[in-house]
Amino acid sequence: QCDLQGLWRNELGSNMTILAMNTSGTFSGSYHTAVAATSKQILVSPLQGVQQHSSTKRHPTFSFTVQWQFSDSTTAFVGQCFVDHRGKETLETTWLLREEVLSQKDTWKATR
Repeated sequence: QCDLQGLWRNELGSNMTILAMNTSGTFSGSYHTAVAATSKQILVSPLQGVQQHSSTKRHPTFSFTVQWQFSDSTTAFVGQCFVDHRGKETLETTWLLREEVLSQKDTWKATR
């Protein structure tokens, strides 16, 4: 079974902490990115998410959003948790970041 609760680190050095999940699968936590396209100080940022009911899925999917505290942007992550034959959990994710632009005509450059 996959348990998202706890501390996660990625290959780039970012850290994510997921707090206890409630019975409906929602969770909260924090994200501290090691990479950012800004000259501002990187701050720990809150996250909110939801996971499929892990009791019925071996490799459940999940999603969460991070509201960055050091920039005018939000990132949405979607992914799936995999557990190998030794019990090691790995999260595979894809993300989209949306940053604020000053006008609607600039919307084309707001999403990465």
